[in-house]
Amino acid sequence: MAEASVEVTEKATGAKRFHEPAVALIRDYGIIVSFAVLFAILSLWSGVFFTRVNLLNLLDQWSATGIIALGSTVLLISGGFDLSLDAVFAAAGIVAALVVNDTGSVPLGIAAGCAMGLGLGIGNGILTTVFRINPFVATIASSAMIKGIAFWLTGGFIITVSNEGFGTLGRGGIGSFASGTFTYGSMILIAFALILTIVLVRTVYGNYVFASGGNPEAARRAGVRVNGVRVVAYGLSGLSAGIAGVLVASRTLTGQIDLRSGVTFEAITAIVGGGTSIYGGHGGIWRTVLGVLFLGMIGNGFNLLNIDPTYQNVLEGAIIVTAVAAGAGAKSRG
Repeated sequence: MAEASVEVTEKATGAKRFHEPAVALIRDYGIIVSFAVLFAILSLWSGVFFTRVNLLNLLDQWSATGIIALGSTVLLISGGFDLSLDAVFAAAGIVAALVVNDTGSVPLGIAAGCAMGLGLGIGNGILTTVFRINPFVATIASSAMIKGIAFWLTGGFIITVSNEGFGTLGRGGIGSFASGTFTYGSMILIAFALILTIVLVRTVYGNYVFASGGNPEAARRAGVRVNGVRVVAYGLSGLSAGIAGVLVASRTLTGQIDLRSGVTFEAITAIVGGGTSIYGGHGGIWRTVLGVLFLGMIGNGFNLLNIDPTYQNVLEGAIIVTAVAAGAGAKSRG
């Protein structure tokens, strides 16, 4: 009887040892394989996909989501979470539009919108650290408050910007429509990715971000000011939403409450789909970049191949479930 028990235990242990590397492989390399396979399939099935014009358009269309996702990646790694990104995104665009209309200064409007995002992000960080409110509760509540402020600022109406110069940021770039335009939005996305990569990989703050998300209690004992690290991370997340909000407002020359709904979901899908753990302590900017481009290719491919977009939402939901499950498996092993 004892021998049978030992045999069952050994089999269970062997299955666990087999399962753990498989989960780790999915988390660490799944996005690379998925990206390469989808890119190859779309290149073979559609003659339009692998063209300069289409690829540059894809990068531009997802630049705003990508910018938000990059800032939120730092936040997730640090152990934070923000569900107010849609509201911050819209509020920043509204503030930028109002300031440009009131002052006639495009640079001042852009700066005001970005500052709005930064300030709101820091406010979320204070709510979750100083007041110790659960991040989900705090950012859902702040989202409602921000939307209320945005409604008060606009009176529920769309703010139209009369200064055409404001549209340069969102519509300008290098190249032409016929040959493909490398837009300012795409440039900002790439520059932001490079800057945050350096921050996470080459700075002391980057080390603190991983430590705060991986084991906050141990980080505190080592002298890391975890709350301060997370407030800065929330500020980066808010700033990224602010930049993206100003960018999209510039494209449309409008500021509005429902500027683009669902951007939070898209950003989180890209982040966790890229392999960054929703539980904190693990991730990377390059992962989020691939996650954003992967989502962009899904949407682009569905359009080029005339596939029902309903299935796109199903696929994005499946990506989140798979990624979170892999992250949970990795966390339980730790």
